[in-house]
Amino acid sequence: MPLHIFEERYRIMIALCLEEEREFGIVWFADDELKEIGCSSAIAEVLERMDDGRMNIVVEGTRPFRLLRRIDTLPYPAGDVELLEDDGVEPDPEVADAAREGYADLVERVTDSRPDEEELAGMDAYGMAATIDFAPDGKQELLEAGSAATRMELVAELFRTTMQRIDYAEKAVERARSNGKVRP
Repeated sequence: MPLHIFEERYRIMIALCLEEEREFGIVWFADDELKEIGCSSAIAEVLERMDDGRMNIVVEGTRPFRLLRRIDTLPYPAGDVELLEDDGVEPDPEVADAAREGYADLVERVTDSRPDEEELAGMDAYGMAATIDFAPDGKQELLEAGSAATRMELVAELFRTTMQRIDYAEKAVERARSNGKVRP
């Protein structure tokens, strides 16, 4: 995920992470609440540093965590966290195949290029979801899932729903082009 770091508190935090080669956490604030489950993130690349201290970076999610306690004494947001482990339940091969097929169909639909079979075979639910711009609540649900099996089921459903939305949007565009009139 690309991030533009401009607030002073985040400049301090990211500078410390770069200096000490540490990760930081991202927690979603929605509906006036801070979600309990977040994602540890590693800085994969610093794209640009501006003279005024701002920077553009690319981060990669590494592991989900549970926020146990916020720490308000530091100049940047911080907290005590518990790294979460999967329950070890692997996806059903048929569900995994359906999810990967749905992913490939979706990618092909929006880019006119289909991922190759070898690339698909190596992708887990996180890998597929990372390349699709889902609503934050969908991504939060994936993060909160406690197993690879549940995540694979969730992405399969997200891909199906997204394809339905694309179909609906294309029909709406077609109808709009006809000025709302349907020819027999």
